[in-house]
Amino acid sequence: MNKCTERIYNGIVKENPTFVLMLGMCPTLAVTISAINGLGMGLTTTVVLVMSNMLISLLRKVIPDKVRMPAFIVVVASFVTIVQMLLKAYLPSLNQSLGIYIPLIVVNCIILGRAESYASKNPVLPSIFDGIGMGLGFTAGLTAIGIFRELLGAGTIFGLSVMPDAYVPMAIFVRAPGAFFVLAALTCLQNKFKLPSATNVPKADGAIACGGNCSNCSGSVCAANHATLAQEREKIAAEAAAKKAAAAAAAKEAAAKKAAIAAQKEGDTK
Repeated sequence: MNKCTERIYNGIVKENPTFVLMLGMCPTLAVTISAINGLGMGLTTTVVLVMSNMLISLLRKVIPDKVRMPAFIVVVASFVTIVQMLLKAYLPSLNQSLGIYIPLIVVNCIILGRAESYASKNPVLPSIFDGIGMGLGFTAGLTAIGIFRELLGAGTIFGLSVMPDAYVPMAIFVRAPGAFFVLAALTCLQNKFKLPSATNVPKADGAIACGGNCSNCSGSVCAANHATLAQEREKIAAEAAAKKAAAAAAAKEAAAKKAAIAAQKEGDTK
C-alpha cells in the first residue's frame, strides 16, 4: 500500500474522524437530520480540508512557527468563505439547511488538527490525500447518521419513501435528542463487535498519563505527560552523561597505559 492510498484508508477506516476519533461532534449532531444534509456538510468540509491541507503544506517552510495557528485559521477561513459563496450561488437550499455550521467549519477541530499534525509537516501530495481520506471518512460518518435519523424520524432516505404506509415516524429522531441516540447506538455496535473507536481502544503499557495510545490521540495535550516526559528526558541525559564520562575515563586510562608502555620501552633501550 503506497503512502497516498494509506492516507485515504487511514481517514476512512483506521482513524475515521466521526466514529474512531470522535472529532467534529458539533456539526455531526446538529446537521444530520437528513442524509442529504450529512452528505452536503461532509463534502463541504472535505473540499475545505483538501484545499487547506494543500496550501498549508506548500507554505509549511514559510509560515513562522510562533504564528502558525493564526496562519492556519486565515487559510481555512479563506477557503470556507469561497465555498460558502459557491453554495449560496449554486445550492441555496443546502446553504440554508446547513446555516451557521458552514462558517463554523473554520474552527472545526478536524481541519485544524490535520493542518497542525500532518499538512504542516509533510509534502503536498500526501497532505492532499490525507485531506481526501479524512474528508471522506467524515462524510461517511455524517451520511450514515443522517440516514438512520431520516429513516427512523421520517421514513425516508434522501427524500425517498422506503418504509411501508403503516409505519409511524418517530419524530424525536429528527430532533436534537435523536442525534445522541443514533450516535450512542452506533458506538454501542462498534464496542459490541470490537471495532476501533474512541471508546474501544487497547490500553498501551506506557508510563505517560494518557496510556500511550498515540494512534488514537485526538491531539489534546495532557499536562501530566509533560512532567513524565521531562523526567524521561532528564534520565536519558544523565545516562548519556554517565556513558560519556565512562568513555573519557577509559580513554584516559588507555592513554596512561600507552604512555607507561612507551616509557618502559625507552628505559629498556637505554
